[in-house]
This record gives sequence, structure tokens and C-alpha cells, in this order.
Amino acid sequence: MSRRGQIRMSPDEVVTYLERQRVINVATIGPHGRPHLAPLWYVPRGAGMATWTYRKAQKVANLRRLPEATVLVESGDSYETLRGVSMECDVELVEDTGAVADIGLALALRYAGTTEVTDELRAFVGGQAPKRIGLVFTPTKVVSWDHTKLGGTY
Repeated sequence: MSRRGQIRMSPDEVVTYLERQRVINVATIGPHGRPHLAPLWYVPRGAGMATWTYRKAQKVANLRRLPEATVLVESGDSYETLRGVSMECDVELVEDTGAVADIGLALALRYAGTTEVTDELRAFVGGQAPKRIGLVFTPTKVVSWDHTKLGGTY
């Protein structure tokens, strides 16, 4: 088996990995054809993910022109611990304020490490939602690597 085959994650391993990570790097294509890269918090959603951002963000303008992105999630401090997932994705822009608030609430709960929805949290997210847009990333191609599968050998 090739080294590439040895380090590839299974679909279940990819889902588990994405559930445990915290930041995605999202690459869109800017107005002059160059990549625009931005880190975002996210919520796993099936094989993909969802997030929100400000409606006036450059990545949103880019996605309105071309609703496609490449998303990278990576971890590891040395070669033998490198792990990651790169996904080419179709991107849905979610404009409905209620649906955007749902994404925002899921993000707030995930990053606060709680499942408790308080009135204060609902009010905060509700106040942010009109200024934001939801982004739902659906993978069309997934490439993964987990160098820990090599057991420290190259």
C-alpha cells in the first residue's frame, strides 16, 4: 500500500476529526483572482460544516461571485503527528435571519462548551444575526491525512 493510502482517514475518521477541531481556514477567490484566506469557528454538519460571518466580509463578496471554497483543518506539531482535512466545497449562503441565528446559537454553544441556552445568550445571538450571514459548506472532494497512522516511521 502507498504511503498516501496508509495515512488517508476513513469518512468516519474525518467526521470525528472535524468534531474535535476548532478552526477552519476558508479560501475563496478574491475580485482579482487571488485566494483570500480567513480562519473561522465552525459547527460540524454531517460531512460538512456551518458557520456565520459578517454580511459585508470580503469572503461573502467572494462567495456571492463564486459560491465555492476550499476549507482546511489541520493539527500537529511535528511530521509524525500531522493530521488534517482539505475539502473543496460548494457553499450555501444563508440569508434568513432565523436560520442565521440558529447557526450562531450552535456556534456559541460549541465554543462555550455548554448545552445551556440562556435568555442572555439568545438575546446576544439574536442581536448579531441581522448583521451576519450563514455559510454552509458541502464537500465535493475530501483529502485527508493522519501521519500518526505511520507509527513514527517515514
